[in-house]
Amino acid sequence: MSVSLPKIRPYPLPDVAELPAGRVDWSPDPVRAALLVHDMQRYFLAPYAGAPVPEVTANIAALIAACRERAIPVFYTAQPGRQDAPDRGLLTEFWGDGIGAVIDADPRAADIVDELAPAEGDTVVAKWRYSAFQRSAFAEQLAARGRDQLLITGVYAHIGCQATAVEAFMRDVRPFLVADAVADFSRERHDQACEYVAQRCGAVTTTAVALAALTAPIPAGAPR
Repeated sequence: MSVSLPKIRPYPLPDVAELPAGRVDWSPDPVRAALLVHDMQRYFLAPYAGAPVPEVTANIAALIAACRERAIPVFYTAQPGRQDAPDRGLLTEFWGDGIGAVIDADPRAADIVDELAPAEGDTVVAKWRYSAFQRSAFAEQLAARGRDQLLITGVYAHIGCQATAVEAFMRDVRPFLVADAVADFSRERHDQACEYVAQRCGAVTTTAVALAALTAPIPAGAPR
């Protein structure tokens, strides 16, 4: 049984020229989009020995700031620090006790990192499985805000970020994986996640492209 996360060596983020070809030409729309900051908790970032976490964190922070300024909903996922066995389910067989294994030694292990801390008006979704949609009201919260696009950032790209993108697609919510605002176990896993999303369920974009789309002028009379 696996009981811990791997140590993650530094690796460079992909640039726009290295992104995989996609099957759709979607563009983020500030009237339709929401931002997801996925699992950016101290526990999940602890295995990194530097890059790409500082750049990913800065890119997520830029997206959060732009979304808050434009009244675009900002959502976070966060696994609870302590989970009963039925709540954790099969995750224990793959990953052991997770945050619960270290919460006594580090009471802040479950906290979202300070640089990205949720603000008033943001929504934090308790994370129980790989997909943010599982055992949560996330789908209903998006629908209540009239949002059918989801920009996905955070960790880990080939696990929860990809699973959330797949389920968003199956719920007719257009997912955008922001390639330089996610991180993974390795560049290989990172690229695999980008390739899968681009070819199977969504669009892969960059922070710069997403920011340009989200901050474009909204036509007069467009619903907010």
